[in-house]
Formats: sequence, C-alpha cells, structure tokens
Amino acid sequence: MISFSEKVCQQLEGGLRREWLETNGIGGFASATINGCNTRRYHGLLVAATKPPVGRLVVLSKLEETLVINGGRFELSTNSYPGAIHPQGFHFLKQFRLDPFPVFTFEVDGTIIEKTVFMVAGENTTVIEYRLLDGAEAELELRPLVAFRDYHSLTHENGAINANVESRDGVLTLSPYQGLPDLHLGNNATQVQNTGDWYRSFQYEAERERGLDYTEDLFNPCVLHFELSSGPAIVIASTERREASLAGRFREAEVQRRAANLLRAPLNDAFVKLLTSATDSYIVSRGNQKSVIAGYHWFSDWGRDTMIALPGLTLPTKRFDVARSILRTFAGSVDRGMLPNRFPDAGETPEYNTVDATLWFFEAARAYLAYTGDLDFIRDELYSVLSDIIAWHVRGTRYNIKLDPTGLLNSGEAGVQLTWMDAKVGDWVVTPRRGKPVEIQALWYNAVCIMEDFAARLKDESARKRYNSMAAVTKWSFNRLFWNEKGGYLYDVVNGGPPDASIRPNQILSVSLAHSMLSTERATQVVNVVQEHLLTPYGLRSLAPCDPQYRGRYTGDGASRDGAYHQGTVWPWLMGPFITAFIKVNGGSEAARRQAEEWLHPLKDHLSDAGLGHISEIFDGDPSQRPVGCIAQAWSVAEIVRATVEDIHSVRPRSDVDHVRRSNAVHGVDALVVPSMREV
Repeated sequence: MISFSEKVCQQLEGGLRREWLETNGIGGFASATINGCNTRRYHGLLVAATKPPVGRLVVLSKLEETLVINGGRFELSTNSYPGAIHPQGFHFLKQFRLDPFPVFTFEVDGTIIEKTVFMVAGENTTVIEYRLLDGAEAELELRPLVAFRDYHSLTHENGAINANVESRDGVLTLSPYQGLPDLHLGNNATQVQNTGDWYRSFQYEAERERGLDYTEDLFNPCVLHFELSSGPAIVIASTERREASLAGRFREAEVQRRAANLLRAPLNDAFVKLLTSATDSYIVSRGNQKSVIAGYHWFSDWGRDTMIALPGLTLPTKRFDVARSILRTFAGSVDRGMLPNRFPDAGETPEYNTVDATLWFFEAARAYLAYTGDLDFIRDELYSVLSDIIAWHVRGTRYNIKLDPTGLLNSGEAGVQLTWMDAKVGDWVVTPRRGKPVEIQALWYNAVCIMEDFAARLKDESARKRYNSMAAVTKWSFNRLFWNEKGGYLYDVVNGGPPDASIRPNQILSVSLAHSMLSTERATQVVNVVQEHLLTPYGLRSLAPCDPQYRGRYTGDGASRDGAYHQGTVWPWLMGPFITAFIKVNGGSEAARRQAEEWLHPLKDHLSDAGLGHISEIFDGDPSQRPVGCIAQAWSVAEIVRATVEDIHSVRPRSDVDHVRRSNAVHGVDALVVPSMREV
C-alpha cells in the first residue's frame, strides 16, 4: 500500500507532483493528482476507450465537491485557474492511499468522509463513492464537469452542446454532442438540480510546461445532492447504463480480481508485489486477443514497446495465456516481414516503420518458450511467421531494411526514424542512425540464434544449418566492424563512413540478450564503459554527458523536448538490460546481485512519486533526475520486474541452458575463414 499523510496532502506542490492511475483493461483510464487538481488534459474520472484499446475520450473530467455541515459550506475540490488555486480543498485532505485503489480521507471540523475511486475491468465505467466515517450529519453536493473530447484535445465553451439531462430509474444520461457516446451517471442522490453552467479557464500546468495549449472550459449539466448520514453517496460514471446499486458488487469484484493478480507476484517482496500490481494496468484487450498499452497517459499499443515489455509483464507472473495471446495478436499483424510500430489512436491502418520491433518479437517468443516449454505453440503459430520474417530481411523489405553481404542488417532512409531512438521534429530526425545500428545487429544475431534453436527443437535440420551459418557470418563481421579498440566499447552506428563513436546505451543489448556475439573480455569492457558514462540512479542516459550533443534537461516545447529525448535523457527500462549484463559478466556472483539490488533503491522510492505504483517513462539526464514524460511506462515496469526476478534473485525460467552454450560455441570467431552471405 502507498499512503500519504496530511503533511504531503496539504502541501500543494507535494500533492500536484503525485498522480494516481486507474485502468480498465480495454485502454480506458481514470487519473488525477492526489489532491484532486487536474494538471493534464489527460486527467479525468472517465477517459473512455471507444475503439478498445484506443479511440479515447475524456468524458467526465471531475466532480466538484461541496460538503455541507450545519449550513456551512466547505469546498473539497482543488482547481487551478489563472492566478489562483480555487477552491483549496486540499487543506481538508488528511490522507491519500492506494488500498488497492485510490482512497481520499477528508476532515472538516471533526467530520470525516472517505472517497474511493475505481474502474471496472472490461468496461468504460468508474465508480466514485463517499462515506461518512465520523461526525454529525452532513450533506454532499456534486457537480459533474464534462469535457466530451479526444483526450489529446481541449474543450471550450460553445453553443453546440446539448444541455439536456435525462433522468430514468436512478440514472442520469447526458448526450452533449452528436456522434459521441452517452455518459450515464448512476446515482443514489436524494435530489438532482439541472444547471447548464460553464466553468471557464481551468489551467493545466503540465501542459503549459510542455508548450501546449493548457486552458479548458468544462460544462456542468446538473448538481446531485446526497444525505451522507443515510448511507454512502454513489456515482457510477459509464458509457453504459449502470445503476448505483451495482457499486458494492463492482467493488467486491475488483478487490478480488486485484488480490488474485497480486498472488501472481513471483517473490514475497514488497517492491515486486507493487510492480506486479502495476503490470495489470498495461495489458489490454484488442478484439478477442491481448495487447500492451505502452504508457499512460498518451500512448497506445506499440509493437516495439509490447515486445520489450511482454516478458516482464507476463512471464514471471505466470500469465502465460496473456503472453500467448499478445504474441498471436502481433503474429497476425506481420506484413512484409515487419511488425507494426503502432496501432493508431483512431483505429487506422497500423504503421510499419520500425526495424527493431520485429526483432524483439523473436526475443519475446524465446522467453515464452523458456518459461513454458510450449513448443506446440511455437511450431503451430509462430515458426512459419518467424521464418518468413527472416526471409524478408534477407531479401529486403521497407525502408531499405536488408541483410548485406557482411551478414549485418542495414536499414534506413532519409527522413525516417526506425530504431527506438525515434524522436522527430518536423523533417528533422534527431538521431537518424541510418546504416547498421549496434543494437539492431545484436537483435538480429539473437533472432537468428533463436531460429536455429527452434529449428533444432522442431527437427528442421536444413533450416538449423542455414541459421547456424548466418549467425557465424554476423558474429565475425560484428566483432570486426563494431569494436572500438581505442575506447574499449562498441560503436553506435556503422554506415560506410567513419563509425559513430558516441557512447550510447544501445551497446548494452549486445551483452544482455540471450545470445551474445562478444567475448567475456569485450562484454566486460562494454558494461564498464556504460556504467561509467551512462548509469544514473534511475536508469541509463541515452548519451554520455561528455558528448557535445548531450542535453541534460527534458523541458520546454515539443521541439525542445524531442531534441533531448534521446540525447541524454534517462530511460529506466534500460536498467533491466544493464543489470542482466552486469550480473552476466560477473558470473552471477552474490556480490554482483547485491550491487544490482542497491542500484534499484531509488526506483523503489520512485514508486511513491510521479505515477504512484508505477515507473515513469524517462528522467532528466542531469541530477537530480526529475521524472518526466509518461507517469507510467510498460517497459519501465516490465524490465525492472524481469531483471529483479531473473537476475537479482536468480529465479530463472526453465530454459535449455546447455543448448544456448552449445549454440554460442558453434558461432565462435576464432576461425580465420568465415563464409560470406553469398555462400550461405
């Protein structure tokens, strides 16, 4: 449980920097700061996924709350307006806790009320309850403030809104704009009063800091009155008709569902349990299969993020059915040997503009087999897809992605960003990395070795030999072209001209992946250089501070932030591969595992900051590494879970270690004569 006392809750900045997040498993969510002040356009009590898991709309922004005691009126809400915080209900907030969902405790002149907020799994439904815990009789007034707009946009006062409120059988129905879903407010109010007012000029500070429009008007259609002494005040906000009487059943179902998920925690460890709870937020339904939301509040399901996050989100927690479903979802979306980079918000055709997402698909499949031993699934549903992907990469696919005669994978064209370092400002690709990026070669080699393993297990001997030869060529060429002898680390990109000697974290994957092309000596040097130049308390910097292109602060408008995104910004997800690599080169020693666990202490503390119970997308490169970007990122959580369980605590999957060792031995680089790709 994460909890804050009045010392934090009643300090404005402390409350504003901490955000809670509820999700519904179909892409919708509810979120705000712990003091109730919306600081983002993405904050709201009901952000509905109208085309699950995308098509998200901010439907119900918030409820304005007024407590009435003996004729005295006390505002519990907190809002930011131009030049003012009004009202300042955070002064009455005694406690906030996640138990297991957001619980707010207010105290006004000895009267104590408790508010809870949770979403219902599988529905665009949020339940809000207020209970009188102590004190005299009290009344509660709630004013729903609705937005009804795309979650990337803002609403402004307009005459097109339909202010009518339909009331039937304890459910209020609002249909503000044609073509958008209705909002149903199930409630047990003693009185409902129609209003039709606009609340003007809410200011969202986080959007202002991002250089975006940050002022919004919200519509208030009615006021709901409750007698708290008669029982809890209930509002169920949903795109479906849900009566207030269902609240207890919904609550119990959610408590049980979350408790069952917590039982999946692979270790009896508070940190791992919190992260296990967090993993559930990212797994969503796409049609009748599963996918992964890359991050909250603004990402959808991305191929690269999904494949990197899949092992940590699903395998240590034994959600093998979910892992299988995700793999099936993306296997069905492969086109010309490529996984989609993302499924757009509006449900358009997927975008195929990534070189690494497809290669991470192989690693996700390998990890799935290592944990489950489910060779039937590999044979029946993945093997032919993966074989076809290799074939497409050998003969060439989009964006000049093609294996060249050296056995290395070339990719890229002007104006396109294909690797995970994908920031782009207008026509400016910040880190183009055209040619042969280091991690792409590591992922390609890993993929070919995985296919050799699969072919051996499936007794496809001709394919096994072919993949073995391909891996040998790749390994030899990689060590010849990528090793920076003077620096003792790997070049970041080789493209025919002078190699890029920037010290970036991409090289760590050449050590951390299951199949590595490096000798122990070289792998150790890579880890040492990464540790010296890139390691921070919250992850790895994307560029060494000594580099003239280094940007230590992720701030300003979109162009400024994108310019810093991969030029020094810290990425927590990279802590996972780094820990794996560090422990690997140190022989899995107890001392190495203790050191790795020490490195995670700041991230443990971070779970009580920014997105509560989650790990942020990125941090500033400069101390004190301020959390920025998304408040909750799938691969940040997933990779820390995976490394903590598998590497630090040595809870390893049931993998065929002997085969890996044999495979690596076969691909040695000591031979003087290595066949070219023309001979393979």
